[in-house]
Amino acid sequence: MSESITNPPVSSLIQPGTLWERTQQTTKLARECGTLKSIKTEYQLIEQDDICFVVRTKGNLKRKEQAKQEHNKKEKKTGKRCDPFLPYEPDMFVGDISSSHICLLNKFNVVDNHLLIVTRAFEEQTDLLNLADFTALCSCLQEIDGLAFFNGGKAAGASQQHKHLQLIPLPFMADVIHLPIKKAIAKIVFQDSFGLIDSFSFRHQVAKLDLSLKYSPQQAAEIMLEQYHALLDKLSLADDAATKQSGAYNFLATREWMLIVPRSQDSFKTIPINSLGFAGSLFVRDLHSLELLKKLTPLKLLEKVAFTN
Repeated sequence: MSESITNPPVSSLIQPGTLWERTQQTTKLARECGTLKSIKTEYQLIEQDDICFVVRTKGNLKRKEQAKQEHNKKEKKTGKRCDPFLPYEPDMFVGDISSSHICLLNKFNVVDNHLLIVTRAFEEQTDLLNLADFTALCSCLQEIDGLAFFNGGKAAGASQQHKHLQLIPLPFMADVIHLPIKKAIAKIVFQDSFGLIDSFSFRHQVAKLDLSLKYSPQQAAEIMLEQYHALLDKLSLADDAATKQSGAYNFLATREWMLIVPRSQDSFKTIPINSLGFAGSLFVRDLHSLELLKKLTPLKLLEKVAFTN
């Protein structure tokens, strides 16, 4: 029997229309008690083609790096995997989404109200997303208009083995930018609901979505699952019988579109990249990395960690 969190009674599930309020309340309380370790950053905008990249710098990573070192030390000492979601920290708990998923705050967040959609029982981050994953995600997306993403494997920037999707509310940065990649997505010429971003010289695929509130979370999830498998097929990342990915990839989605990018490596030199990089959000540790990024250009950086066409 796999390790899991006890299934909740139906009465304890997050009720429709309450997720945003619960997220804000949990964020406030977690910040007040010091459990939420927000990473403060400075940023600048770098425009290239149709994408206005948000580049964050000078984050205080000491607490996150210390936590990672303690995590690795504990695993080495016990010889067992240490799962931060089993058990999860109570102060991070927003609520039960379904019998299969819970909703947590991202402990080391850069963006406020950054949510994690985590499987109740342990599943590998390299397992393909399934109907239960998409049903949980759609339940959240119908409550919060946001950018969802999934780092499929270590080479895609995944830092935890336990399967979890993530959701950042939009606008991405209030009064600054709604979503860096929005203009590039708007210019796609879709054919049979699929298309490519002109600025991306590397392998990727975009699918058009319509996850309006006329659909139930289950119906919306079925739509997402079908498009997800269509993109995987186009990118040769899985076959019909597969439950595991055949290669690392980044997955991003909103209510209107879904993007998948196969990954070749998790970073280029000193610059790590996860799914958010392909939405136009990059993070550099210091001025040296920032100068490297400016010299290389953001799109060339993304090309370095993907696969060229």
